[in-house]
Amino acid sequence: MSAAANVIYMDNNATTRVAPEVLETMMPYFSDLYGNPSSMHVFGGQVGKVVENARAQVAGLLNADPSEIIFTSCGTESDSTAILSALQTQSDKRHIVTTRVEHPAVKNLCESLDSLTGHKHRVTQLPVASDGTIDLQRFEDSLGVETAIVSVMWANNETGVIFPIEEMVQIAKDRGVLFHTDAVQAVGKIPIDLSKVPVDFLSLSGHKLHAPKGVGVLYVRKRTPFVPFVIGGHQEHGRRGGTENVSSIIGLGKACELAADHITKENTTVRALRDKLEEGLMERIPSALLNGHKTMRLPNTSNISFEYVEGEAILLHMDRFGICASSGSACTSGSLEPSHVLRAMGVPFTAAHGSIRFSLSVYNNEDEVDFVLDKMPGIIANLREMSPFWKNR
Repeated sequence: MSAAANVIYMDNNATTRVAPEVLETMMPYFSDLYGNPSSMHVFGGQVGKVVENARAQVAGLLNADPSEIIFTSCGTESDSTAILSALQTQSDKRHIVTTRVEHPAVKNLCESLDSLTGHKHRVTQLPVASDGTIDLQRFEDSLGVETAIVSVMWANNETGVIFPIEEMVQIAKDRGVLFHTDAVQAVGKIPIDLSKVPVDFLSLSGHKLHAPKGVGVLYVRKRTPFVPFVIGGHQEHGRRGGTENVSSIIGLGKACELAADHITKENTTVRALRDKLEEGLMERIPSALLNGHKTMRLPNTSNISFEYVEGEAILLHMDRFGICASSGSACTSGSLEPSHVLRAMGVPFTAAHGSIRFSLSVYNNEDEVDFVLDKMPGIIANLREMSPFWKNR
């Protein structure tokens, strides 16, 4: 029996299982079809053709042109490439606009640019409201003649809150400012049509949509000035050096094809499971707070704070029942500080430490939701019995 057989996995914003169809598609490229896609011979050339097919599959999910797709190692590399490219191609512009709730891949890069370059770059981190939403007027007012790029996530990884990217892009375009969006959590969960939302750069990561870890994409709109981040050979049409991660790229292409087929299920079946879980927890457990806008959220994500208990303790007790979820994002787990996202939203200290993110996928089912609803009230009640904060509230 596999280790995952008795696991109820509700941590899909951290990573997802590789879809069986994706794994099956990848397997020949670990064994029989091992040629280098850049080789001149037919044996390698046939692999190159399959890589180009995967590029078209990714483009199809985004309604983009295949020539606009660059394969990378992960979402973090894609984020760094977009932001650093925008700064290098506009040496007279040193201002970056982002938000206080970005993923560390963007947040930490921007903060390092602000400090490590002797403050040659200026970063504006826009605040969010208590429900995680952003003020469009404040965003517009933040843009200036020195603004090189805006980097705003399409959907928040911790709360699932969706930002009004279409409106923000138009505001940036009217001011002549490049726009990047980290869409790692959004791609495959909600429809994204880049023919209608003219972002200049978009990042996605394979392991968030049932492809393997170690592969990502940077979308670069045609005619957008661009400087490669990884310098080397001629791969990716000269835009990213290094021999391609062939099997994972092919897996990502298949995953994007599946995601296009599953979009409706994400927004009906998965949403219904999420709502049942969320509503059941809020009804059965007192002093539970929903973090994030009620409706402008990814269909799979629910972030709930259970006051007067520690999130890490909750996760440990959940783990005894085989229930997997997160406290904050996977990239900040291990930190004793409350989530920077929840702090930016002004979530009370008594609740911020006890936040749990449940993130579902098409592989979850109603029996799993029922099991979690059965176990969670007892877990929280037991922990509160040991909490002096609960007793002295």
